[in-house]
Amino acid sequence: MSVPLSVLDLSPVSAGSTPQQALRNSVDLARHAESWGYRRFWLVEHHFVQVASSSTATLIGLIAAATTTIRVGSAAVQLGHHTSASVVEAFGTIDALYPGRLDLGLGRSAHRVAQLRSAGVKPVPAPIRPTQVRDGVVIPPPFIPGQQLDTARLAASFQALLLPGAKAIGYTEQVEEIRALLEGRYRTADGVALQAVPGEGADVDLWLFGSSGGESAQLAGRLGLPFAANYHVSPGTILETVAAYRNSFRPSARYPEPYLVVSADVVVAEDDATARHLASTFGHWVYSIRSGSGAARYQDPDTAEPLTEQQQRLVYDRVTTQFVGTPAVVTRRLTALQQLTGANELVITSVTHRHEDRLTSHRLLAREWGLSHVRAA
Repeated sequence: MSVPLSVLDLSPVSAGSTPQQALRNSVDLARHAESWGYRRFWLVEHHFVQVASSSTATLIGLIAAATTTIRVGSAAVQLGHHTSASVVEAFGTIDALYPGRLDLGLGRSAHRVAQLRSAGVKPVPAPIRPTQVRDGVVIPPPFIPGQQLDTARLAASFQALLLPGAKAIGYTEQVEEIRALLEGRYRTADGVALQAVPGEGADVDLWLFGSSGGESAQLAGRLGLPFAANYHVSPGTILETVAAYRNSFRPSARYPEPYLVVSADVVVAEDDATARHLASTFGHWVYSIRSGSGAARYQDPDTAEPLTEQQQRLVYDRVTTQFVGTPAVVTRRLTALQQLTGANELVITSVTHRHEDRLTSHRLLAREWGLSHVRAA
């Protein structure tokens, strides 16, 4: 029996469109995903780029209101940009109105790499190795953060999200604060008990997200939490990420065994040629991120110029690991990813220039995968 599928939505702004339309598209996709049998609808947090889900908790509340059964959540709240109390109160508010449907995903913000580079300390390079194919799954060389062409904008955006003089606390410490607030055992450094209202006792599932075998994966394991491994962001590190989570896992009351979700970039169409055409500007979008400009508006494949050879090299790992093709081809490749990683669930992100094509991609995949309630047209 196939594992469940979920949706990871970036609320992308397409060239020639607007953020307002991107938000309407996200709500529309969530309604369709629910009707097609997807388990969850997760939203990504990005700031100062052409992605409309920057106010993630607000959008989660709107999508929870527009749907009835599908779980809705964050993938993930970037803890370097928020206080623990603001996170718990926001999700507690949504849970008060739509109880038992929220996934509170927590992730590390990218500011740490930018801070290291601005201080003149280069990130440790990943081992150099050729692209491998493991049991049908492409594992490219890991992308080295130092390959990003310019981190000045990233560093500036992080500073803009902090109050003057504010300093982000450590990731592990903040995860513990959030757990304490949800469980009603929070104390300040001076020993003062504080309660998040709403928030304390909220019926939310806490998740951690990660792209390496480092702090996030190991912390999720030690705490007995479910974990989402980002193959779509960092395909070259997926095996060590999964291993780190499983090796560090300690059973908890809610999760006696590891629960792993693995992400994948997908574009499905009725035929391979159409799918390849629709996905042909994905590399342009990834390049806009890695060049330092931030995610640009998603280009129209009918009019976009091809990437140069140098640009292609910067996005090689992401483009070669995108799942593109007919429903049967993509399902076969996703099954290989699930079997290699032992994922309990897969979360699918599908970005195309036209919203109609994105809907078609998710609908065709849901039908081929065997999800319930998917109509033929």
